[in-house]
Amino acid sequence: MEYVEARRAAIEDRIAEAVGTVEPTELGDQLEHVVLAGGKRVRPTLTVLVCEAAGGDVWEGGDDADASQQPVLAADGEDALDYAVGIELVHNASLVVDDIIDQSEVRRGSASAWAEYGYGPGLVASDGLLGEAFALFSRDPRAMECVTDSLVELGEGEAIELVDRPENEREYMELARRKTGALFRAAAELGAIAADADGRTVETLGEYAERVGVAFQIRDDVLDATADSEALGKPAGIDEEMDRPSIVRVTDRSPEELNGLAREESDRALAALADLDLPAGEAKDYLEYLAEFVVERDA
Repeated sequence: MEYVEARRAAIEDRIAEAVGTVEPTELGDQLEHVVLAGGKRVRPTLTVLVCEAAGGDVWEGGDDADASQQPVLAADGEDALDYAVGIELVHNASLVVDDIIDQSEVRRGSASAWAEYGYGPGLVASDGLLGEAFALFSRDPRAMECVTDSLVELGEGEAIELVDRPENEREYMELARRKTGALFRAAAELGAIAADADGRTVETLGEYAERVGVAFQIRDDVLDATADSEALGKPAGIDEEMDRPSIVRVTDRSPEELNGLAREESDRALAALADLDLPAGEAKDYLEYLAEFVVERDA
């Protein structure tokens, strides 16, 4: 989708700008190592496309802009891009900590932060990412509240995973909602906030994204159990090796059945999206595509 790729390119440029000016240089180098190593950029792309789908004036020309060219920012573009970058920095900060907990030496095909720099600098890098992120959210109290709520949920999810481990499907689904769904929800709500959408639209787009995030996590667990490390770009089988709860381990369902469970969450996400009756356009098309992609992806 050229339309989406053009927006993703704008996000990549803004991410590089955000971490390229960090001081001291050593910290900036660490943040660049973490954030510029790649990734699907699902969350920041979700923020920008939700803003467009919700009526935000993000790019000159909107859906009519030349899809082959990097779009030019319009009135709401600064907020949308800043929030997109911010949520990606928050996500990467959480991955740094995840890799330390899991003792994972590889992330996205490169050395993880702690493996490259050590535990202390890795934790400092995580803190640095959060600091840069909150600087981007600070001009709008609604954005600050949205991200703060998601971090509370994320922290509770991490704690549950470590000390109050789920033992059945219901408990696992609550963990997935907090651990993964919360940041997806925040990404979408931030896009709607940038578009100055009404409360119902913000909430419903958040529900859509949270369910996409849960579907993403279920599929992630299945891939960890069934795919190989080269395809994933990170070690496979880590859930089993670390004795970590996953949907595969807390149920007796087959991978096919679990993929069906992810599909159910995807269908609920699409139903929430349809409930808003957003105007047709490539931004809305991407939101529908994303709900399908997270279930079908192979990495």
